[in-house]
Amino acid sequence: MHVTDPQAIRALAHPLRLDLLGLLGTISPATAAQCGRILGVPQANCSFHLRQLAKYGYVEDAGPGEDRRERQWRIAVKTPDRLRIDPGSDRLLGQQIANVVVDHEMAAIRAYVDREQDESPEWRDGLGMATAVLKLTAEQAADLATKWRTLLASYETDADKPDGRHVRVFVSVTPLGEAQ
Repeated sequence: MHVTDPQAIRALAHPLRLDLLGLLGTISPATAAQCGRILGVPQANCSFHLRQLAKYGYVEDAGPGEDRRERQWRIAVKTPDRLRIDPGSDRLLGQQIANVVVDHEMAAIRAYVDREQDESPEWRDGLGMATAVLKLTAEQAADLATKWRTLLASYETDADKPDGRHVRVFVSVTPLGEAQ
């Protein structure tokens, strides 16, 4: 889905909406109650934000749930690169959305660091962070970003594993502020 409308882009400024989109990209279709349980937020909050996402075309009604009482939601258009945001010439809007995403991901990483010791040893050993400074050309940086997306996509098919947990992954390939 390629989004260029500034109003639709602004609709993504709420962190829960970003989580809902990411989650529905993995478990779609899902009800607001299912999303709330996984994300640890009230069902009513999920319902409200799912309706807002639907208003701007990000998600759509997927019919009633198993019990026929709850509405299910799904990503409106699923493409290999999922969601591309193009603020066009509105540089400030692009910066605001990027800052929302980065702040949201950093808060989630910090929250995990704070509760890491509550996890079982097998989960603590299997998770972690990696950081590196590499000297790359623009083409190599683009190749690295593409390979990360491909790697992440290869795990999306495992979403229905009964013993699995939803895991947040944040990858950023950004240049340092060197003068050219």
